[in-house]
Amino acid sequence: MNRMLFIVIFGGVSIPLFAARPFVTDDARVTTAGSCQLESWTRIYSVSQEFWALPACNPTGNFELTIGGGRAKSEGSQASNDYVFQAKTLFRSLETNDFGIGIAIGTILHPKINPESNLLGNVYAYIPFSASFKDDKIIMHVNLGWLRDRDSNDDRLTWGIGSELQLSSRFLAIAEVFGESKDYPFWQVGGRFVIIPDLLQVDATVGHQFSFPNSGRWISFGIRLTPAQLF
Repeated sequence: MNRMLFIVIFGGVSIPLFAARPFVTDDARVTTAGSCQLESWTRIYSVSQEFWALPACNPTGNFELTIGGGRAKSEGSQASNDYVFQAKTLFRSLETNDFGIGIAIGTILHPKINPESNLLGNVYAYIPFSASFKDDKIIMHVNLGWLRDRDSNDDRLTWGIGSELQLSSRFLAIAEVFGESKDYPFWQVGGRFVIIPDLLQVDATVGHQFSFPNSGRWISFGIRLTPAQLF
């Protein structure tokens, strides 16, 4: 899909990039036409934890709709829920040794954190660009986007740069940096392993925010279900 799915709940930073796990930086691809997929993961910090589930469907062939949410719990505070609604389409599909580009538009709702100012949620949009090299052994992703924070009435630039390196037919290594215009960027490295081709993948990453205490470091574990055509 996404999730560029990612929201950093703690620290007050929202980076709405919902991408194919384990990426934060989105790719110029959509869910299989006439099918749905499910991406779910947990992100663990030293004093907090998040859990996300983002189902997405592609009913027409070039229109991916994601509706999902997450739950975050920090030590000494009540858990909070967040909800994501996103639509994505492609102007040019990514092909082997070629490039693709698209657009995604969505909203993030934080009803418990900001119950009054977020009735319609923060609104965002971004352009995902991807390029394939060496018969898909290396794929680069670049995102550039915009976020409207309704609580502070701020407009922010969002961005991401990611790379995929195919080490075997079943294992993919990833590395990326991403961020927004009013805070330090983040980095993340990890990998994705295919258990059942074209159906089931698992992944794991570690990440951190530049110039941030060790409490901002995380480890994540995820799963991705990508069944063939369903309707």
